[in-house]
Amino acid sequence: MTPITVFKKFPSNFWFANAMELFERWAFYGFYMLFALYLTGSTDQGGLGFSQTQKGLMMGIGTAILYFLPLITGAIADRIGYRKTLFIAYTLYTLAFLMMPMFHTYSSVFILYLFLAIGAALFKPIISATIAKTTDRETSSIGFGIFYMMVNIGAFVGPFVTSFFRKYSWDYVFYASAAVIAFNFILLIFLFKEPTGDKTANKTLSLAKEFKQLFSNIFEALSDWRFFLFLMIIAGFWTMYYQLFLSLPVFIDQWGNTQDVYNFLHTWWPWLAGKMGTAEGTIPAELMVNADAGFIIIFQLIVSSIAMRFKPLKAMTIGILIASIAMGLCFSTQSGLLMLLFLLIFSFGEMSSSPKITEYIGRIAPPNKTALYMGCSFIPVAFGSLFAGFVSGNLYQSVSDKVSLAQHEAVSRNFGIPSISEHFSQNDYFYAAAQKMGMNNGQFTQFLWDKYHPSSIWMVITGIGVGAAALLFLYDRYIVRK
Repeated sequence: MTPITVFKKFPSNFWFANAMELFERWAFYGFYMLFALYLTGSTDQGGLGFSQTQKGLMMGIGTAILYFLPLITGAIADRIGYRKTLFIAYTLYTLAFLMMPMFHTYSSVFILYLFLAIGAALFKPIISATIAKTTDRETSSIGFGIFYMMVNIGAFVGPFVTSFFRKYSWDYVFYASAAVIAFNFILLIFLFKEPTGDKTANKTLSLAKEFKQLFSNIFEALSDWRFFLFLMIIAGFWTMYYQLFLSLPVFIDQWGNTQDVYNFLHTWWPWLAGKMGTAEGTIPAELMVNADAGFIIIFQLIVSSIAMRFKPLKAMTIGILIASIAMGLCFSTQSGLLMLLFLLIFSFGEMSSSPKITEYIGRIAPPNKTALYMGCSFIPVAFGSLFAGFVSGNLYQSVSDKVSLAQHEAVSRNFGIPSISEHFSQNDYFYAAAQKMGMNNGQFTQFLWDKYHPSSIWMVITGIGVGAAALLFLYDRYIVRK
């Protein structure tokens, strides 16, 4: 069957679902890639001025909830219908984005992020289920290939759009994401139809009893100790992976020298350098990190064709090892060009491992429990997000946070600089400390880099990932093979 023949077999609902996935990922990653920068940014530049510990706690817990709730929200969608569930999801999404700029206290922003996470959790299982319902054995491979392409295109485009608006105001970042997700209301109301046979929930059971049965089934799956052990090992991979969003943008913003990237682009493509760059001749941190999504779009088919020759566990082990070393190296340098090189290598490891995780779970699941085991694939992502919050929070704050290191230096020298407050921002404090040292901001940054070695966090991040790869190797050799 030719690709053109396959395309003709897809019903309209398939294309509308993919379009909604594209816009949802556009809205989510347009916000999420910049969220750590917004939370910890200096208040005189529109950020909230929270500590790295506060940022890690919020993003770790909120993202963990986002990936745990699909175990439940799928059952809700089956009971009340996909269209109603999507309407609730888009409403929560849009309201959270619109209200985010209005609140600046830690608790209020945390609550809004939880609302946003609930909206994303309601959305997440529905579209993939719709793709499954609108494809068959002949069309599912290409159908899900299109679906994952939409995911990556949305994740790539979103940060470019919101980064452009950040130049004018942080508020516009959230309004842009609200506008994009609100566009899905049009697709939902006028074009998307309720998939046939989606209300599969047993109506003889109350929702409470249905949830009780659901958790009983999950416990039954996790009672397979080999499966549970595999999920916990993979949680280590996700802990390392989520530093891409929780720590790396902040690290680049605080320590990275992206002028070399701007100069390189300006030499070969001045127009692109002008569109991406800042007035200071640098590349924003979120666009640096977003290169990962661009590399995946370009190289995924090539890497997948190579990875398919390996058994899933072997491909996962190699991929996690490569990704972990490359992610650590991103934190070991101030050079923007080297960071991009390491992100390219990281993307190869990600492309080799992440898709294979889903494939492996599908292979080992008992014939009558495939959906249950696939649903449990969200569990290590949730735990990994939670653990990643601690690494990017307390650990990053004590080892690598530029503001904390500047405070430590100022206190040790008894500079007597006022504490950071509503009227004395992080930037004010850093500038005052630099002045006391007889340096400008750039010189003081380099002084802190040389004295405190904030790059040493790379050893922890790489160690977590390499540890997961080693455990996976042992799991394959001593548990699976025996």
